[in-house]
Amino acid sequence: MMLQKIVGLVTGGASGLGLATVKHIARAGGKVVLCDLQTSQGHKIAQDLGDNVVFAPVDVTSENDVVNALELTKKTFGRLDAVVNCAGIGVAFKTYNFHKKLPHKLEDFTKVLMVNTCGTFNVIRLAVGLVGENEPDENGQRGVVITTASVAAYDGQMGQAAYAASKGAIVGMTLPIARDLASQGIRICSVAPGLFDTPLLAALPEKVRNFLSKTIPFPQRLGKPEEYAMLVQTIIENPYLNGEVIRLDGALRMQP
Repeated sequence: MMLQKIVGLVTGGASGLGLATVKHIARAGGKVVLCDLQTSQGHKIAQDLGDNVVFAPVDVTSENDVVNALELTKKTFGRLDAVVNCAGIGVAFKTYNFHKKLPHKLEDFTKVLMVNTCGTFNVIRLAVGLVGENEPDENGQRGVVITTASVAAYDGQMGQAAYAASKGAIVGMTLPIARDLASQGIRICSVAPGLFDTPLLAALPEKVRNFLSKTIPFPQRLGKPEEYAMLVQTIIENPYLNGEVIRLDGALRMQP
């Protein structure tokens, strides 16, 4: 499973960690189905990256959208080797705002879990059917799944109850899914990124970005999306990585 020979499917592929992963695979010579919302820049990005990348409009919580993306994958590239789940959202709200006497909105909590947790599982449960059609290699391997958790799964900050819960669930389902898929030679690992220079953090004032950077022991800077993509490559190419959650955070441990 060398990067230049794979067919990958990347959700959240039009921005941030997902976009870096799409570009990394495509530049290595691999083929990619870029999945993101219809309203994203996914179609233009795919056009700009050439024939090795195609765009599939996907809401990860929609079974039909994911099925259509898998059909496009098989029609265009003939198979699927690696599934990389980067789609995700977040909200910032305390469990209860005592100044305004407002509880956390249940619909906000539910939406974050639906996209981050249920959306990730929805993609996995459907995509592995196509991956399982591959002929096994010399290791008996047919493919690999990569999910995106977060350091918030372990030390979520104030206002991150919904986000931390959604990412904690991704951590918790990694090993059971690895066991579920083992008989078919399909691996799964999760990456738990720390603070990365994605569009979400890019919108913050420079003063705040500098403060956040100083909370990271070393390197004392925000992570680069390309560094996430490098770890994705390592997971894809190392056949003994399975059932593991890997922190990618410069030794960051978030404080309250």
